[in-house]
Amino acid sequence: MNFDSINDALWMTDIASEHGAVSNHMLAVLHWFMGALAVGWGIFLVYIIWKFRAKKNPKASYHGITSHFSTHVEIGVVIIEVVLLLGFAFPLWAMRVDDIPKDDPDVLKIRAVGQAFLWNFHYTGPDKMMGLTDPYEYDTNAVGLVADDPNAKDDFVTLGDLVLPKGRPVIIQVTSKDVIHGLALIPMFIQQDAIPGREVPMWFVPNKTGEWDIVCAQLCGAGHAKMKATVRVIDADEFDEWFAKQRPILPQ
Repeated sequence: MNFDSINDALWMTDIASEHGAVSNHMLAVLHWFMGALAVGWGIFLVYIIWKFRAKKNPKASYHGITSHFSTHVEIGVVIIEVVLLLGFAFPLWAMRVDDIPKDDPDVLKIRAVGQAFLWNFHYTGPDKMMGLTDPYEYDTNAVGLVADDPNAKDDFVTLGDLVLPKGRPVIIQVTSKDVIHGLALIPMFIQQDAIPGREVPMWFVPNKTGEWDIVCAQLCGAGHAKMKATVRVIDADEFDEWFAKQRPILPQ
């Protein structure tokens, strides 16, 4: 089944990550299943209304349908839901939270620091080592880099512009300066709350070039609707050129 054509027909988002197709497939199965349930129970309701209409049953019946058909259907629905949960949802979730490719030499490490009402994206420099951060340093730079840490010297920050290379694994440590925000990368089929004082990882592999909006998935204040950013996925060679042109956030 060509999900891209179905998504286009329904005005749905692009699928731009390797795991996105699997997630989209599971969502499609769930929606078709819920649609079938809605139609089935609707037909059953119409049948009950017709069968027990007042004209045919002038005297109230307190027994109704005595067969166990509806009970069997309900048990079948529960079994299907358990299969979907244990057979699909749990393994997919485990893959997203347990199989983080931390030791992959090609992985791109980023911090996403939310604040009212914007996103700061903190990249490692050429050394691929994330500089030490401290919340008390937020007053001196946007992402709390500790100036004395040698690993922080080449780190750089983009404001509202998350640039990613196609085909490389990406790990984003998500945090916040103030209140709870939510980093929602819709075409990547992934979202993570940004919680003050914590850094929670999310990872994926972009597999489609393009540009999409990033939205905040948590109601974070009066400016919530304006808290937008952009995720851009470009070819690996173009990303390397862009990466080489960035300048460190700390004074040299």
